[in-house]
Amino acid sequence: MRKTSEIFGKIDVITIILYLALIFFGWLNIYASMYNDDVSHTIYDLNTKHGKQLLFIGAAIFTGFVILIIDWSFFDSLAFLFYAVTILLLIIVLFSSDSTGGATSWFRFGSFKIQPSEFSKFTTALALAKMFSVNKQNKYSFKSMIRSYIIILIPFLLIILQNDLGTALVFISFILVFYREGLSGNILIIGLVICTLALFSLLIQPLILSLIVTTIIIVVFLFSSKRVRSIKISSIITIISNCVIFSTDYIFNNVLSPHHIERVNILLGKEFDPLGAGYNLIQSKIAIGSGGFFGKGFLNGTQTRFDFVPEQSTDFIFCTLGEEWGFLGSLFFLIIFGTLLLRIIYLAEKQKSQFCRVYGYSVACILFIHLLINLGMTIGLAPTIGIPLPFMSYGGSSLISFTILLFIFLNLNSYRMNILR
Repeated sequence: MRKTSEIFGKIDVITIILYLALIFFGWLNIYASMYNDDVSHTIYDLNTKHGKQLLFIGAAIFTGFVILIIDWSFFDSLAFLFYAVTILLLIIVLFSSDSTGGATSWFRFGSFKIQPSEFSKFTTALALAKMFSVNKQNKYSFKSMIRSYIIILIPFLLIILQNDLGTALVFISFILVFYREGLSGNILIIGLVICTLALFSLLIQPLILSLIVTTIIIVVFLFSSKRVRSIKISSIITIISNCVIFSTDYIFNNVLSPHHIERVNILLGKEFDPLGAGYNLIQSKIAIGSGGFFGKGFLNGTQTRFDFVPEQSTDFIFCTLGEEWGFLGSLFFLIIFGTLLLRIIYLAEKQKSQFCRVYGYSVACILFIHLLINLGMTIGLAPTIGIPLPFMSYGGSSLISFTILLFIFLNLNSYRMNILR
């Protein structure tokens, strides 16, 4: 344990202020999303979501303080154990969970629910950081890379089995951590090309797209001067491209759940269902757009007050922000959140330890992908897959897990002059 004077003397105050600003602003928007003139609730009513969120905020701040007073070696030495425990919980929840929103991701305790997948983000980040620090001399050897990928792949697949695609996608953010640690930029470019090809395979018939791609490759080959080498490369690219095209089509039609297929088709404009799967997106756009430049004012959002947007206190909390606080309020939120991300990256770059740096970048990447997907979902640039907005959305599991994620890094950062490995 650390002395109180040491805690407040070495903890990054700027990050703490940004964190508190976000959770307080989030609580205001949760209160606004539940506000109703016809129902008499005090702002502290624990029977309401905003009342429960106050409890969650108190628990999160207390958890954060406890993390700060723990010695950094606790997280370093037990990183793999934390990871193993959450993997075990992810397995157990598959067989003992109640279904919520089509996903079997929750343990229920009375009126409260706990989602292990939220906590698996920081344990995976710790395990990945530990793996990099243990193998820092041979971190790009084949065995080391395979082990690192497996650490990410196991929770990803288990969460997919829970039918929680939104949370599973967050684990893709770790590829950015690999890039920071020296992964070739060509890998990212290849990944981007594959994603683009997969997207086109959802818009164009697979057989037609395959013929188009193969034709383009043949034309490029004919204009190439190094025929012997080019024929090998062209053949490999053709095989990989066709595998991506037809596997994407198969996964989309045979693996994804019907409601995910419907939401993707609506996003791509292949279906139109304003009263069904497309309802959330339409109402979300209306709410955000109606806020204009200055917003309608706190507690004055009509879309918000009359419950036009489902799940508005959780996945669609940005709708309340956009409607009542307008463009200026949304910009203020993005500035605060962006500043937090930049601050984390700045502190991560100052670390002398690879363990701390990798963990810091993991925190920044997880928060960034959450922000990107959630905002994309609410404005129609990503399918409605259900993912919370960090520090803003209602929910104890998400708030406490994001707090743990961030405060472990604050703890490690406060020891950065002492951690050298």
